[in-house]
Amino acid sequence: MVKHDPFANATQQVNDACDVLGIKDKGIREYLAMPNKVLRVKIPVKMDNGQIRIFTGFRSQHNNDRGPYKGGIRYFNPEGGVEYMEREVMALSSWMTWKCAIVDVPLGGGKGGIFVNPKTEKISEGELERLTRGFAYKISEIIGPNKDIPAPDVYTTGKEMTQIMDTFSKLNDNQYSPGVITGKPISMGGSLARNVATGLGAAYTIREAAKALKLSLKGAKVVLQGFGNASTFAGEYLEKMGSKVIAVSDSKGSISIPNGAKVSKIIEHKQKTGSVVGFPGSKKISTEELLTTKCDILVPGALENQINAEIAKNLKCKIIAEAANGPTLPEADPIIFQKKILVIPDILANSGGVCISYLEWVQNNMGYYWTFDEVANKMEENITKGFKDAYAVAKKHKIDMRKATMVLAVGRVLEAFNQKGIWP
Repeated sequence: MVKHDPFANATQQVNDACDVLGIKDKGIREYLAMPNKVLRVKIPVKMDNGQIRIFTGFRSQHNNDRGPYKGGIRYFNPEGGVEYMEREVMALSSWMTWKCAIVDVPLGGGKGGIFVNPKTEKISEGELERLTRGFAYKISEIIGPNKDIPAPDVYTTGKEMTQIMDTFSKLNDNQYSPGVITGKPISMGGSLARNVATGLGAAYTIREAAKALKLSLKGAKVVLQGFGNASTFAGEYLEKMGSKVIAVSDSKGSISIPNGAKVSKIIEHKQKTGSVVGFPGSKKISTEELLTTKCDILVPGALENQINAEIAKNLKCKIIAEAANGPTLPEADPIIFQKKILVIPDILANSGGVCISYLEWVQNNMGYYWTFDEVANKMEENITKGFKDAYAVAKKHKIDMRKATMVLAVGRVLEAFNQKGIWP
């Protein structure tokens, strides 16, 4: 039973930001909260057994006042069913609008997906390709390099993105259109640094947070919840800055490593055994013990809804960098703020992906490609400025960083809206 409405949460965040900004006009609030368009499509697919199966797909276009819509396509079947997924993509498209505005890239928010789980359902490679191309055909009228640029998300990869690009190109007089999609393989016009984007971006924001708190990263103790792409790269880059990882977790369990360990060594152990559990010199601990380990930097990079009010009361860190989406429950935020722990909210901490997506789109459109260092440096500029701007807002209004990022983003979108005005 799903107990929360993600779009209601997203709308509340917009209203909270409007309260701080003194925006009382109900029409403007509704404009900022509601998507411009939500497309719901049915996709008939001929399965390998010859039968036809109907899938449901979505594309939510939230706001394009600052530039074309941008956001992922997920293949997922949430517990709440098709109706819940529609509300979910609406919320995610809203958050993408604010994420782009925070790091000041000229894009708006979009999100989409198909109600299917390729990891748990028996779907062949051919069926999945027919489904992907069928979805691309259905949404082709509203996407395009200057309209809406999708990207990978849950259970989609560069392969699906290439198939969408190819389908779109064929539907448009065979014009090669790499700028219609991002997250593509390098051979198909993808960008270097894409694989490390989220973790590297999180590390940049942590570095800036440490500067704000006058905390030295040399010898700083780091806890990584989750040991996927975002957390591992964040850990490795923090190591290069002088920090030390003292606890980690994955889906099999959590471990404490009192003397610290190189992330590369933990990765080797996991590749050999299938889990971080059992790493030499480590001790198995509970999830709650992991989250409340005494450290300088906590990186929740696993699942949503991990830090509740009870755990918040027992946190012993100085910085929380949300590499995962939504790891902190709303009930925990005021407690964390009172404890003077600096939270880098997910909308900023994991925005490295959208920064690189933007840079991939730029490279596709100009037909010229940068080196890894050039891309990483450009992302660094965007994401560090985003942190500094949000931190200044937090100080000015005496609010936490989660509210500050929304205030910053809503203000930037509203500025664009006011410049454009209303036209039928």
